[in-house]
Amino acid sequence: MTVVTRSAGLVFSVVTALAVAVPSVAGAVTPTLVGPAQTTRHAATGYAEAHPDVAPAGSNNFGCKSSAAHPRPVLLAHGTDTQAYADWAAVAPALAADGYCVFALNYGKDPEKDTYGVGDIVSSASEFSTFVDQVRSATGADRVDVVGYSQGATVTRYYINKLGGSLFVDQWIGLASPTYGGVMFGLVPIIRAIPGGDEFVEDTFSVAVREQMEGSDLLRSLNDGGDTVPGVRYTTIGSRVDEMIQPSSNIALQGPGAENIVLQDLCPQNLTGHFRMPYDPYVIDIIRTSLDPNAERHASCTAVPLGADIPQVVIDANS
Repeated sequence: MTVVTRSAGLVFSVVTALAVAVPSVAGAVTPTLVGPAQTTRHAATGYAEAHPDVAPAGSNNFGCKSSAAHPRPVLLAHGTDTQAYADWAAVAPALAADGYCVFALNYGKDPEKDTYGVGDIVSSASEFSTFVDQVRSATGADRVDVVGYSQGATVTRYYINKLGGSLFVDQWIGLASPTYGGVMFGLVPIIRAIPGGDEFVEDTFSVAVREQMEGSDLLRSLNDGGDTVPGVRYTTIGSRVDEMIQPSSNIALQGPGAENIVLQDLCPQNLTGHFRMPYDPYVIDIIRTSLDPNAERHASCTAVPLGADIPQVVIDANS
């Protein structure tokens, strides 16, 4: 449940080209200008603030035609209280360099606030559904692959499981997915013990934050009867030291055929957490090789200290 600008408060009290024939999505925004690749969330957040609605490098070229090697476009869904560029400024160019057609939407906008990923998840999933249809129409692809980060994993899985998206999605990858929600350092049970606690979270932060808390009606509805559906390959990529999804076992899917990858099982000394996941080179390689097992790895297993990048996330959240 990526809440880079305000959930941090809960936990801690060169534009290059126009995309071709960019369609619009009611209630959402398809970024039309492409910004530079970034290697850190801090740099991406700063650039996004100075260039609203910018697209990650390598994304949103609606004239892109998929190759035989990578016939399915890859659609990226950002997290809570952020937007596509801030979350995908490292992943999108990496996938584009691999030869994919890459697309990213800014969804879930609050009409009264200058932020995305805060609306109710069912509506956001509907926005994503329209985006998939438009990408398929523009590229001629029958099916797509989807990578959702944090709330984006829940939005896209709702689309697949509940809105008929399984007909059009071959592979779903949930990066730091709040599959069964989180207790957010134990705060959720405390909040729920207070009369009106859920409403307080929604009023103070957003409906999307409330819907991602462990035990929410939204997550129960999504997961009841099975958290996967036939015809789609599901993969979660999580960290045991995720700062937002606790217990970290709540990231994993339980349905048939789901693959649940834990970063520390592959690289024990890498203690990357929730906010750093889409900027960690080793994690980006996990995404790339999950999409294509034959992809050449670019990053080695190196040590990342616990809490890496968190001080900068807090500074950015309060600047």
